[in-house]
Amino acid sequence: MAKKKVTIKDVAKHSGVSIATVSLILNGNEAKFHPDTVKKVVKARDELGYQPDYIARQMITKKTKTIGVLVPDITNPFFNTLMQGIEDYLYQQNFVTILCNADFDHQKETDYLLELTQRGVDGFIIASSAVSTKALQVSLKKQGKPFIVLDQKKAEGSSDAVLTDDYQGGYLAGEHLLGLGHQEVALVYPQQTPQNVQNRIDGFLAACKHVDHSEKQIHWFPTHFSKKGGYEIVPDLLSSATTAIFALNDELAFGVYRGLAEHDKLIPEDYSIIGYDNIDMCEYMKPKLTTIAQPILELGKATARLLLERIQHPDKSWEELLLPVELIQRSSTQSIDLSAPQ
Repeated sequence: MAKKKVTIKDVAKHSGVSIATVSLILNGNEAKFHPDTVKKVVKARDELGYQPDYIARQMITKKTKTIGVLVPDITNPFFNTLMQGIEDYLYQQNFVTILCNADFDHQKETDYLLELTQRGVDGFIIASSAVSTKALQVSLKKQGKPFIVLDQKKAEGSSDAVLTDDYQGGYLAGEHLLGLGHQEVALVYPQQTPQNVQNRIDGFLAACKHVDHSEKQIHWFPTHFSKKGGYEIVPDLLSSATTAIFALNDELAFGVYRGLAEHDKLIPEDYSIIGYDNIDMCEYMKPKLTTIAQPILELGKATARLLLERIQHPDKSWEELLLPVELIQRSSTQSIDLSAPQ
């Protein structure tokens, strides 16, 4: 015979308080009651083995304690660390994360937004640049669903946003390579350039104008935004006069590493390379990769915090956070004067 399911009425009877009191305490409103009352309810819940009916609770509260997160490429370690920051913060606040990997597919992004909305998630974190402002307005804004955009795109005045200073990051990369005497610099970047990456490029070009007044040559190499893309662009790099390479993320840089090694080229003797993001693998490459570090974990935590604040206070003013970046100099860059002849 099946065991009878423990109900909230059973917890109320066992603890000697009202059903309403039990409901409020078990739904996160402990602060409204005396600590002794809270202890009695929690003790009764644990002794009886009470498990809440989340579907019933959702019908009453209109809340699911879940957050939908949309990322473009879960295979990129950047998004692994970002998700760690998001999940760490949400877990502390008793929220569950639903992760959707769009895989750079616009249709998947649209479908995921619809599906998550139908599942009643309490809010969205959008880390994918391909989701258009129009799609956000239609899918989420009109339905009153709180959302926040981060890193990949600006909010454009329609939501909260957490960004990193990509322009400054690009400037630091340019300043570093030009300061080492490189005048022939390649940019390896995604063919479909998201706004945050374009900001890095703009910062780099600004550094080219400001650092010194000698003539510089920028070589442009668009490719797929992945290790494979970096690897496949190497033959084109070798046919140019490039002495230094700015890969617009670390994954691209890793691909370039492999391609150069297969052509018996040395880093940094033949080519100096700087990446972007400072994911863990930068420390394990040979030589270790010089890169622009983003505070990835903090980016995730700040995004989750801002979204929960929006859920709790839907009418507060829009907020946009800009997190700093820094140059991490390792062994993959050196002065052109010390480089082997090209």
